[in-house]
Amino acid sequence: MPTPIKMPALSPTMEEGTLARWLVKVGDKVSSGDIMAEIETDKATMEFEAVDEGTIVSIDVSEGSEGVKVGTVIATLAGEDEDVSEAAAAAPAPAKSEEKPTPAAAPAAAPAPDPTPAPDSTPAPSPAPAPSGDRIIASPLAKRIAGQKGIDLAGVTGSGPNGRIVKADVEGSQAGAPAGVTAAPSPTEAASVPSAKIPDFGIPFEAVKLNNIRKTIARRLTEAKQTIPHIYLTLDVRLDALLKLRGELNAALESQGIKLSVNDLLIKGLAKALLQVPSCNVSFAGDELRKYSRADISVAVAAPSGLITPIIVDAGSKSISAISTEMKELAGKARDGKLQPHEYQGGTASLSNLGMFGIKQFDAVINPPQAMILAVGAGEKRPAVVDGALSVATVMSATGSFDHRAIDGADGAQLMQAFQQIVENPLGLVA
Repeated sequence: MPTPIKMPALSPTMEEGTLARWLVKVGDKVSSGDIMAEIETDKATMEFEAVDEGTIVSIDVSEGSEGVKVGTVIATLAGEDEDVSEAAAAAPAPAKSEEKPTPAAAPAAAPAPDPTPAPDSTPAPSPAPAPSGDRIIASPLAKRIAGQKGIDLAGVTGSGPNGRIVKADVEGSQAGAPAGVTAAPSPTEAASVPSAKIPDFGIPFEAVKLNNIRKTIARRLTEAKQTIPHIYLTLDVRLDALLKLRGELNAALESQGIKLSVNDLLIKGLAKALLQVPSCNVSFAGDELRKYSRADISVAVAAPSGLITPIIVDAGSKSISAISTEMKELAGKARDGKLQPHEYQGGTASLSNLGMFGIKQFDAVINPPQAMILAVGAGEKRPAVVDGALSVATVMSATGSFDHRAIDGADGAQLMQAFQQIVENPLGLVA
C-alpha cells in the first residue's frame, strides 16, 4: 500500500508551512535520511528528511505552495516491494482528498461578489451584507465616519470589493439610526487592518510578500509590547580593560585560528551576571515564576529572512573560545536559514548588540517567554573619572529591558551593576 508523506511539524509552534523547494521528483528512489524537500516554517527554512525507503510516485503539493497545513499529504511513496505503477494509480485519491477543500472553498465564496454590481440599479441594502451573512463589511474609516454622523451601516450600499462599504458610500448617505455597534472595528479588525490596508497615497512602491518568519516576528513582537510591562534600566560600562584582555587572548589563540569578538565576551559576561543575580534569570508563567539554574543566552542575529536568536546553551560555564566558535557556527546557519529548532527555541535571556552600526543606545523588546534582554551600543571615547581623576575612556551604554511582572526594578538594577563590574574587571571571565 502506498505510503502518504505528510507535511511535518518541524517546530512546536508550527501549524502550517511553505514548501519552498522539492529536492526529489517523481520516480526517484529515496532512503531513510535522504533530504527530500526544504520547508519554510515560522522560524527558519529546514530540510525535510525521508523516514522510509521507496520510490516517489506522486508529488501532491508543488514547491512554492504557502500555508500548507501540518498533516497535509504532500507526496506519496511506494515501498520497495510494491508495484510502482499500481502505487502511482492509487496515489491521486489521497492527494485529491487533501486538496479538495481548497477548490471547494473558493467557488463557495466566489458567487457572493457577483450580485454586488446590482446596487447601481437597485438601491436595496441587501448587497452589502451578502458576502458574509449578517456581518457588515466596511472599512475602518467608513465605520468611524458613520459613527460620527449617526449613520446605520445596515442601510448603506457598499461600492467596494465584495460589497465593502467605503468612505464615499458613507459620505453620500443621510444620518439615520445610531450606528454605535458598527462604528468601531472589532478587536480583530483593529489589529489586522492597519498593516493590511494602508491607503495608497500615490507614492511608488513595491509590495513584498511576507515570509513565515517575518509574520512570526511581527506577531511575537506585537504580543510582547502589548502584554509585557517593560521597564528599562541603562548604565555606562568602561570597556578599556575588556578590550585589552581581548587583544591578549586573540594573540594567544591566533595559532588555533580563533578570533574573539567583543560580543563573545559580552555573552559570557551576561551569563555570569545572571548566575550572580538569579532573581533575573527567570520567566513569568501565569501563576508561577520559573527560576532557571542555567544561563542560556539568546543572541540576536540579523538574517535575510528576519531577526532570529540562536542560543548559546549554558554560556556561564563555557570558555570564551568555545562561545566564539559556537556563535560563528550558529550565526552562519541563521543567515542560511538552516537553524534547527533546538538551536533557537528556549533561552533564559537575550543579548542584542547594535554597536557595530555605531548605535549609541537603544531599548530592545523582550523575547517571550524570557523576562529580560540586554541591548548594548557602540564603545566610544568619552570623558570619564578613573581612580578619582578625569581621563578619556572607552565607554559603552547598556540598557536592560525587564518584564516587570517577574523582575523588580531593584533586582534589574543589581543585574546591570553585576554586568558592569564583570565587564570592567574582565579577568573573571577567564577564571
